[in-house]
Amino acid sequence: MIESPCEQLLVEVRDHTLVITISNPPANTWNEENLAGLETLVQQANADKEIYALLITGAGEKFFSAGADLNVFAEGDKQVAGVMAGRFGRAFETLADFRGVSIAAVNGYAMGGGLECALACDIRVAESHAQLALPEATVGLLPCGGGTQNLAWLVGEGWAKRMILCGERVDAATAQRIGLVEEVVDRGQALGRALTLAQGVAKQSPVAVSACKTLIQSARGGSINSAYAQERDAFVALFDSADQSEGVNAFLEKRPPQWTNS
Repeated sequence: MIESPCEQLLVEVRDHTLVITISNPPANTWNEENLAGLETLVQQANADKEIYALLITGAGEKFFSAGADLNVFAEGDKQVAGVMAGRFGRAFETLADFRGVSIAAVNGYAMGGGLECALACDIRVAESHAQLALPEATVGLLPCGGGTQNLAWLVGEGWAKRMILCGERVDAATAQRIGLVEEVVDRGQALGRALTLAQGVAKQSPVAVSACKTLIQSARGGSINSAYAQERDAFVALFDSADQSEGVNAFLEKRPPQWTNS
């Protein structure tokens, strides 16, 4: 029996599908506890032969997940940054390596680590009001949960640079057009549509699906794993800069950041 290790992740098994709901109001943010919890849940799903698909969504109607809780980084503690980068990396790489099919039901804002969670899934279904972005550089940080790698792979280098380097946010229709999500549905319909897709997974051989997934993902080449590590190292290295502290604290203080490029 699969049980959630933390209160911020709700779990339900529907037939052969594990449904995980991020429930950390008000914005379903990620922290050390629920990232570790997600890693544990995926490991449990991997060990349960009755689970063929994994579905992840957000509680409420506004947020899938707004990403990391920036209060964690307000002090500019490099050791904390290293711990959190490791947590993000392990959680989302474990999710990406889930032996079955993972589906993100994006029911609202998917920002930063929230979008990275969706990027770690095999398939993304977004509701029409969803907004998606990787805005870490606007607060002096960078995506450290696979974002720089997975986004570019899905949408191409140009759109990845627009979203990461220019801070561009995309709506659901644009996300579908550029290949960031596979389908857009009406408000409140993402979970149901994702479950329908999961039912399709259950109709196929789990062993075959797992083998096919491994083959599909191997087409990315052998360098992506090393790139993940480089990404996390670069994230931690930002904590040697003045702009990192300025960016996070300006956001928390609700004022424009004053960059010094140092």
